[in-house]
Amino acid sequence: MYTTVTIKQINEDLKKRKYSCMELISFFLKRIKKFDKNLNSFITVTEENALAQAQISDTNIARGEINLLTGIPIAHKDIFCTKGIKTSCGSKMLDNFISPYDATIVAKLAEQGAIMLGKTNMDEFGMGSSNENSYYGFVKNPWDLQRVPGGSSGGSAAACAARFVLGATGSDTGGSIRQPAAFCGVTGIKPTYGLASRFGMIAFASSLDQAGIIATNAEDAAILLQEMIGFDKKDSTSINRPKTNFLSSLNDSLKNLTIGLPKEYFTKNITVEVAFALDAAISVLEKLGAKVKEISLPHTNIAMSVYYIIAPAEASSNLARFDGMRFGYQCKNPVDIQDLYLRTRSEGFGDEVKRRIVMGTYVLSHGYLDAYYLKAQKVRQLITDDFKKAFNKVDIILSPTTPSSAFKIGMKSKDPINMYLSDIYTVAVNLAGLPGISIPIGFDEEVPIGMQLIGNYFAENKILNIAHKYQMETNWHKKIPENFE
Repeated sequence: MYTTVTIKQINEDLKKRKYSCMELISFFLKRIKKFDKNLNSFITVTEENALAQAQISDTNIARGEINLLTGIPIAHKDIFCTKGIKTSCGSKMLDNFISPYDATIVAKLAEQGAIMLGKTNMDEFGMGSSNENSYYGFVKNPWDLQRVPGGSSGGSAAACAARFVLGATGSDTGGSIRQPAAFCGVTGIKPTYGLASRFGMIAFASSLDQAGIIATNAEDAAILLQEMIGFDKKDSTSINRPKTNFLSSLNDSLKNLTIGLPKEYFTKNITVEVAFALDAAISVLEKLGAKVKEISLPHTNIAMSVYYIIAPAEASSNLARFDGMRFGYQCKNPVDIQDLYLRTRSEGFGDEVKRRIVMGTYVLSHGYLDAYYLKAQKVRQLITDDFKKAFNKVDIILSPTTPSSAFKIGMKSKDPINMYLSDIYTVAVNLAGLPGISIPIGFDEEVPIGMQLIGNYFAENKILNIAHKYQMETNWHKKIPENFE
């Protein structure tokens, strides 16, 4: 019953008292309890808190006090601090950490009445493209339990695809919202860097990290994103600008809109199935009035190299705080301070995190800082300039989200380079700080395929508009994995 409804539909139903918040939240909690043992999408389920909040929401609705998000079941990626609830970041290092405060975006959504059902599983500290790097075990793709859901926000994407929640927060450093959204057949949006507060989001790479939303459709994503963005004086990277009403432009016409297709993205790297689905999706947009033209982003081929210098370097710096002294995991019976640091970090971090710390420390070390890190920052500007030039010619850029559909669990876990290439079409967006969205456009062997729309700075309304208009013409976003209907 509730698995096919949208946020607006629930809002109308609650106003008309067709059912209560308590009934709604109880339904989704029962789904999690019944099905999540097969997916492992949640690290923590906050049943008691959710039911208590549902009761409060019902009381408020009885008084006529209801917001668009009142009673809406959501989840938070376990990278966002939640007061009084474990925030682990998918790591043994923070397995015992109970946050004393809420992340800004957590507080904003709660203020609007959204009800958190739990914290979703993730690649440790956001480092991964498959959700196989979590201390709490890997997450499975609800469309095929033998496949990965994508990472690092794979728990949030799987939970939305299985209809455990209507929406979930995610973080995106190099594609960690858009890639799992593509693999799981849901909608995932990363806004412009600085639009959503990073306060209370445990840092991976500070100049790349951005909070965003995963939902079942573009309209719900717009509603949730609209309520969680805004200036935050507690975040030095937060941008102070007037709030945009994303809903007001969802149904704008696509006539006279020019969509750019970067030739560097449409290569033999993508599978035949992905290429076929993209061609069909482009045809839908053309029928809606959009014009398509080929463009070039000439520095695309080096974006991955730049990303895997900058991101590990910033991770090496950010993760230095986890030393066993102030909070988090501490090794047993250290003999001295050096032993404490060495064993705490060796035992507390997983292999992928250690790999990236070593990479980052190396490129920041004496003699290599200029050769690698500073040079990468210069090339980052060239990548940004490519996008700026492109947006002088087109309104939106369209591309695959991933080169293929979701791969089998374990298929790439022993080959880090091959794994990193899963994000080949998403990392440049983070390097430039642009907004990007992934929406489902078809299937390959019964698993979803995603399409990415990239906007100019603060053009979230445009990419949401295109995504919504496309979804009004298609039904890919309405499909639910067979075993979770």
